[in-house]
Formats: sequence, structure tokens, C-alpha cells
Amino acid sequence: MATTAGRLPARYVIHTVGPVWSRDEDRSELLASCYRESLRVADELGARTVAFPAISTGIYGWPMADGARIAVETVRAARTGVEEVRFVLFDAAAYAAFEAAVKDIS
Repeated sequence: MATTAGRLPARYVIHTVGPVWSRDEDRSELLASCYRESLRVADELGARTVAFPAISTGIYGWPMADGARIAVETVRAARTGVEEVRFVLFDAAAYAAFEAAVKDIS
């Protein structure tokens, strides 16, 4: 689902609800789906750029390194017309995890 961005310097906000991390159940596909479906909505809107947070890595407890790996792998594999994806991250530790995920996948 997408809404207007209000006063944000963007045209739309695409809403997704990430899964809560579980030690007992692999929910990786649910997390990957958040990124894929958001890109699908972006395509429907004609968006050329998208900025993502590290979905589920905050209060939902997803380990940052694993969340970064899933995010980077999913975005790289996605069939999309989006030309640029940025990850907008909370702190230096998150940035380092995403940077490592990019290097590991390259």
C-alpha cells in the first residue's frame, strides 16, 4: 500500500509490515517479500528511486547482519524498473552490516 508523503521530500510512502524475528521459525521469506512487494508497488507508481529502512531489525528483533543480507540479496535479484535503491540506516553499526552484505554478495 502507498500513500502520499505529506511534507516529506518524496512523492509516496510505501507501507510494509516486517515480520518479527523468531529463533524457532525461519521467516526469511516473509522479510524478503517485504522488499519485493514494496518494489512491485513502486513499479506500479512509476517510481524510479526507493529508500528502504532495515525492515524488522529494530523492535521486531531481526539480527542486523541477517536482515542486511536478506535485504541486499532480495533487492539485487528483484525484477524492477526502479533505477536506484538506497538503504537509509539508523546508525554506524547498521551501515557496517549493510556494507558487509554488499561486499559478501559482490
